[in-house]
Amino acid sequence: PSAGAKGTSLLLVERGMPGFEKGKRLKKLGMKAQDTSELFFDNVKVPAGNLLGGEGKGFICLMEQLPWERLQIAIGAVAAAQAAIDWTVEYTKDRKVFGQAVAAFQNTRYKLAELQTEVQVARVFVDKCCELVNVDKLDTATASMAKYWCSDLQCKVMDECVQLFGGYGYMWEYPITRAYADARVQRIYGGTNEIMKEVISRAMGLGGR
Repeated sequence: PSAGAKGTSLLLVERGMPGFEKGKRLKKLGMKAQDTSELFFDNVKVPAGNLLGGEGKGFICLMEQLPWERLQIAIGAVAAAQAAIDWTVEYTKDRKVFGQAVAAFQNTRYKLAELQTEVQVARVFVDKCCELVNVDKLDTATASMAKYWCSDLQCKVMDECVQLFGGYGYMWEYPITRAYADARVQRIYGGTNEIMKEVISRAMGLGGR
């Protein structure tokens, strides 16, 4: 984004432009296949043709995309949570403790039943949000509800599933472990879940400062 007399504008900065440099790759907790690095800008000259969305319309363009961005996070959260449950169901069927499968214990069965129910409820809400976005009726507050609720649920599911995996759930070679690490950022990017609650409360007429 670039701020000027007419407001904020969006500019496409491309690799190789003089004054634009990338820093070293940052080491993250999860999402290790997705490179992240610092970006440095020093008097970068961007061609007028690299203006996105019109001059002075950068903030509007970003705000218009927020509901869809947050819905994408919710969709990914539900999909990842379901994958975690599926992995855990298969693992607990095979893993033996005290002479029987982990899945044979009532605690395991009930815990997985609870998680599956919660993920199914979240999926219904996300499906409804997808219907709304397809007809351009998904508002920011509803998208914020989906983002915060589903990402919170994703982290809960991952934690419970890691517990059912036992010690193996702490080993990087298992997908549940990598999914556990990847999940944590879901509650941060796209707007932290605390910000999501602020957006929702303001839409309810509960204004803050």
